[in-house]
Amino acid sequence: MFDFRFNSSSGKELTPSNSTLVLRLILTMTPLHECKQGLSLVTIQAYAKPLQPKFCGVGKSSCMEGGIGFYFYASLYLWALGSGGVKGALPALGGDQFGYKDEAKKLATFFNLFMLSSTLGATIGVTVVVWVSMNKGWYWGFFISTMGSLVGFIVLALGKPFYRLQVPRDSPLIRIFQVIAVAIKNRSLSLPGSSAELYEISEKESAFTNEKISHTKQFSFLDKAAILGKGTKAEPWKVCTVTQVEEVKVLTRMLPILFSTIIMNTCLAQLQTFSVQQGNRSMDRNLGSFPVPAPSIPAIPLIFMSILIPLYEYLFVPFARKITKHPAGITQLQRVGIGLVLSAISMTVAGLVEVKRRHYALAHSPLAPGGISLFWLSFQYAIFGIADMFTLVGLLEFFYREAPAGMKSLSTSFTWLSLSFGYFLSSIFVEIINAVTARIAPSKLGWLHGLDINQNNVNLFYFFLAILSCLNFVNYLYWASWYKYKTEEPDTKVQVEEVNKAPLIENENGSKVTTEEASSVQTEENKEKVSSLPLIENENGSKGYN
Repeated sequence: MFDFRFNSSSGKELTPSNSTLVLRLILTMTPLHECKQGLSLVTIQAYAKPLQPKFCGVGKSSCMEGGIGFYFYASLYLWALGSGGVKGALPALGGDQFGYKDEAKKLATFFNLFMLSSTLGATIGVTVVVWVSMNKGWYWGFFISTMGSLVGFIVLALGKPFYRLQVPRDSPLIRIFQVIAVAIKNRSLSLPGSSAELYEISEKESAFTNEKISHTKQFSFLDKAAILGKGTKAEPWKVCTVTQVEEVKVLTRMLPILFSTIIMNTCLAQLQTFSVQQGNRSMDRNLGSFPVPAPSIPAIPLIFMSILIPLYEYLFVPFARKITKHPAGITQLQRVGIGLVLSAISMTVAGLVEVKRRHYALAHSPLAPGGISLFWLSFQYAIFGIADMFTLVGLLEFFYREAPAGMKSLSTSFTWLSLSFGYFLSSIFVEIINAVTARIAPSKLGWLHGLDINQNNVNLFYFFLAILSCLNFVNYLYWASWYKYKTEEPDTKVQVEEVNKAPLIENENGSKVTTEEASSVQTEENKEKVSSLPLIENENGSKGYN
């Protein structure tokens, strides 16, 4: 890994390479700034009465109309844009701070601590912020979130002189489209007999790039993008290097792993949705004399994760490392697999708890006080919290370590893409299950047909997700065994900044070169001079140059 550092306060003039690093840092900070702006707009609307919509009646699904609606949705989309950028950029930025030699152990620790910090922040959000919002006012809850985002932005900016940043390259999406487009254009060409005949930059040129990836035989149809035809100049959109083709292959191999984790995030979405409804119906939400707000129920898995992540990092990993000899204790795909198994167990437990809760609710009046304890939900949440700890961190580390050097941010974003797909799939499952069960059920009502959770069959839906999770795990096992980890090669990267800083000297012809280049030229000239000298015989009979 490059050790690129810069300090804009040093008073030195920014070189072109340094200016690109500044641009990279600005682009990293921009999503956090957008997130802060979105929260600021929501805070203002929650406080200002003229910006709040008027009640429009029970029949309408939304009262957000006109300029007020535009303001509201614009602030939400701005916040979502910033939040998505932060989640995609921060893991890659943190991973870039570790050098090649110490990457294996410290990188795994970083992702565990990254997950811990996110969990602690979410815990504060669903406890302290929720309590303030419900007791002091919604705008105070948004204001706290805005100030937290502002503090995070300032801390990130203060660390600017100490960050190790990768030199920006071409857009990863453009590089992917180039490979696909050129491979389609060359589809009628035949692949050469040897991969050495495919186009690749020279060793001298590759010294100034982030990474050079060796050729693999998988997805050989993409290799046609690296065929340089006769009379064709080596230009973008006409030919791609072997390294560029291999980058696309690496991302393609990751896609089955990505899709195999969507079902788990679907289960997470259902737990977060129905658990709040369960807590509001026939459950005792009192913690001693303190009533627990229903929106704070998701704090249960977060608290478990806050406790378990340090135990995993400082107890389990050292113990597993002695047995497996793996720097992280277990491989990233093994970690994800454990999480998928635990998510299936969690959904089974959730179904059993719902059977108990629903049985009590139907046996008592809905207005009757009390009910089974809210902390029955802690069983399913605790198991799922452990599953999330294994899977989420395992995916972040897997996507970061396996991604090509110029696609770290894109690859780590796959983790959050899986989360988004899971939530969308959750809504689709609810509609499909309702439609199918309404046709086959004797009552002609779907499992999730109404707003009253006591009249629904959420337990059957949980059992359905548990079975689906088991089938998904079998699918994951196939793709995890098929996947081949990227081969780690010796670190032969050259620090471009150090080359740029090398002192220049002037040749006899007036051109300027670095001292290292001049030294190599002089060495070659000396060899030529020596080889032109006549050989003479020494006293001991050996021959040498005069």
